[in-house]
Amino acid sequence: MLTLNLHPSPALLTDRLKLRAVTPADAEDLFQLRSTEEVRRYTGIPRPASVSEVEGWIKAVNEAQMKNQSILWAITLRGSDSLIGTICYWQIQPENYRAEIGYILSPLYHRKGLMTEALTAVIQYGFKVIKLHSIEANTSPANLASIKVLEKTGFVREGYFKENLYSDGKFLDSAVYSLICAKK
Repeated sequence: MLTLNLHPSPALLTDRLKLRAVTPADAEDLFQLRSTEEVRRYTGIPRPASVSEVEGWIKAVNEAQMKNQSILWAITLRGSDSLIGTICYWQIQPENYRAEIGYILSPLYHRKGLMTEALTAVIQYGFKVIKLHSIEANTSPANLASIKVLEKTGFVREGYFKENLYSDGKFLDSAVYSLICAKK
């Protein structure tokens, strides 16, 4: 079984990005991001009612991280501290050496390869530091951009579920992708 130590969030650096801990100072940027219809379209993320609701969510996420239940990074451009997206491991199954990955990115930064860059760094951290054996991603089958990012980073589709999620008054399908750690 995995022995987890997910706090504090380490900063992860890529050529263009810095992934860092999410703090209460990110609440306004995160409120804007999670309120954007283009971000919400495929995620089922409920629209936050206020910045204070997002502040409460950040506090809950940080508490879960202190309990080694999840880890969340803010995605920022190197040289800037402004949150442009988030990426996380959650639904961690220590007994199975498995976690689910999730991510969102501001539409202003879509189609620039930034999510592939962030995802690659977080995958490496998951396999090398956390010692995961497999990573799962759950996405809308209609979210072709997310599927492309997943496949580009080595994920393969393992399952397709019809109307298994209920969000905003409608049932949604989901596709499950997985990546297994390469044997050494």
